[in-house]
Amino acid sequence: MSKNKYSDKAQDKVEKVMHEFKEGKLKSSSGDKVKSRKQAVAIGISEAREEGLKVPKEKKKKN
Repeated sequence: MSKNKYSDKAQDKVEKVMHEFKEGKLKSSSGDKVKSRKQAVAIGISEAREEGLKVPKEKKKKN
C-alpha cells in the first residue's frame, strides 16, 4: 500500500476528471484538449488541492 494518503473526496475528484478525459471533454487551462493520462491526473489532483481536500504535498524538484 502506498504511504501517501488521499482523502476519499480527493479520489472522487480525480475519478470525475478522468471520466471527463475518457469522454474527450477535459480541457487544460489554455483551452486545448488534454491528450495525456498523466496530465489528466495532475489536473484532478490540482483541482482537489484547490478545494482544500487532503492531498499529499508536491515533491520538490532536484537540480
